[in-house]
Amino acid sequence: MSKITTVIFDMDGVLVDAREWHYEALNKALALFGVRISRADHLSAYDGLPTRAKLEMLSKEHTLPRGLHNIISELKQLYTMQIVNAHCRPTFSHELALSRLANDGYKLGLASNAVRESVHSMMRLTSLYDYFSLILSNEDVKKSKPDPEIYLTAMERLKIKPEECLIVEDNQNGIKAACASGAHVLPVRDPTDVTLTRLQRAIAACEGKKGLLLETAL
Repeated sequence: MSKITTVIFDMDGVLVDAREWHYEALNKALALFGVRISRADHLSAYDGLPTRAKLEMLSKEHTLPRGLHNIISELKQLYTMQIVNAHCRPTFSHELALSRLANDGYKLGLASNAVRESVHSMMRLTSLYDYFSLILSNEDVKKSKPDPEIYLTAMERLKIKPEECLIVEDNQNGIKAACASGAHVLPVRDPTDVTLTRLQRAIAACEGKKGLLLETAL
């Protein structure tokens, strides 16, 4: 019977409520060139994707010149880090959950579609960095979510099988990637859903079963 040994978390929308920060930062950069992503489009199509994928979609759908991608990406990252440094702070419920899981012997990993600078900065500012055995960003893989590469890479480096792993995700692209990896998946609505009790219930529900998509409100 398979036993859960590892929990891998997404970051934005799971451990940090940063989705709005990324949305604001990208739109601030895009505004300099007369482009904007509406909130409806962000929620339905762009949420959870890396900046490079969002810009490629804008070039296809709104004729954004591809020659602007690099400068927009650099500006977006600058604006994101300004917001992160001003607002990213520790959350007691997350520190409690990760510390208890780590003390109970679970391996913890982080796999985010964000760039490395953002991921490492946010995890340090939230005081969660040291709980993770592995931290991956979109710079550590060739294909970002919804492709499962980042989760398959994480499981390979942590030397675990999919049936031993619970992945915590919040958006459709991340959930697709997690399900495609063969691991168990706990969907959450936002960081307030990520509590020790919910994680413990999810782990218990997965024991002895193959890859499973759990209920959001478990």
